[in-house]
Amino acid sequence: MTTTVTSHRSRPPAQPASLRARRLPPYAAPAIAVAALALAAVLVYGTGIGGPVLVVALAAVLYLAGLFAAANAVEGRRSARNRTWSALIHSAFVLAVLPLASVVWTLVSKGAERLDGNFFQTSMNNIGARDANGGAYHAIIGTLEQVGIAALITVPLGILCAIYIVEYGRGRFAFAIRFFVDVMTGIPSIVSGLFVLAFWVLVVSPWFNDGRPSFSGFAAALALSVLMLPTIVRSTEEMLRLVPAPLREGAYALGVPKWKTILRVVLPTALPGIVTGVMLAIARAAGETAPVLLVAGGGAAINTNPFENNQSSLSLFVYQQAGDASRYAPARAWTAALTLVALVLILTIAAKLLARRNRLSR
Repeated sequence: MTTTVTSHRSRPPAQPASLRARRLPPYAAPAIAVAALALAAVLVYGTGIGGPVLVVALAAVLYLAGLFAAANAVEGRRSARNRTWSALIHSAFVLAVLPLASVVWTLVSKGAERLDGNFFQTSMNNIGARDANGGAYHAIIGTLEQVGIAALITVPLGILCAIYIVEYGRGRFAFAIRFFVDVMTGIPSIVSGLFVLAFWVLVVSPWFNDGRPSFSGFAAALALSVLMLPTIVRSTEEMLRLVPAPLREGAYALGVPKWKTILRVVLPTALPGIVTGVMLAIARAAGETAPVLLVAGGGAAINTNPFENNQSSLSLFVYQQAGDASRYAPARAWTAALTLVALVLILTIAAKLLARRNRLSR
């Protein structure tokens, strides 16, 4: 008897109709945004309840609602939630950037009026209310000298203090240092100016000035140092704590002393963050007005000696020109503000490049 074996070919498994999930077309989000803006403008201006700010706010709400509805209908609820939260994150970024962009645009547009050689080569000495000339040369010199002296005093002191807290500090003394650094972080600038006025100007300076108190740029630098110190200490402390422990342990295992490990391993690793903290402190010091007004007195003439006589600064120059009745003063104030921002920006970029070049290779 012959047995016939019939082979049956296995059927392939059923394939889904589409291997790709349904997606909104690329033009959907821009189209929803335009429709939301148009609808918001019609609602706001048609009812007369507001202006451009309300139009933008209402358009953002309508855009989020429309995007969620469209994505929910096409892609599903999970993808709709993802798109909505992504749009919220992007909106938060735009809201954070808009004030900065507005400040930069205002500074550049208004400060460009007096960007000339006269502004950077002359002072306000013998400049009357009807004189269109006059510049901030004396204020630029004062800012560079005062902030430079303050940085020379504060940067080494702040970094050494942070090293002690992180690497050596134990017990109540280290806790007391942290506590007072936190307290100093929140003191107003006028307090530091009053402190230096009461201590240095009224008590110490008479010893060097025939018994008479004397204003000076050095006194302003001391007041700025009080403001810079807590920022440098706290930022350096946090950066040192972020250095991985195995780097220290590897150096100790090779027999490297602790001080050399800190100098050659820990500090180069944390250098970019330390530089950022130092530049934040310098930026704050360069923009302070009250301490300079209290202990340096300001002035319209050029004074290159920070240890004698009154001295101005860019922040104080902006304050004085903004309150001046002359119709030429606002342009000087805006240009001085632009100069101050550009100066801090240049110093920050230079410090960042230097820190990147000298940091520990990884």
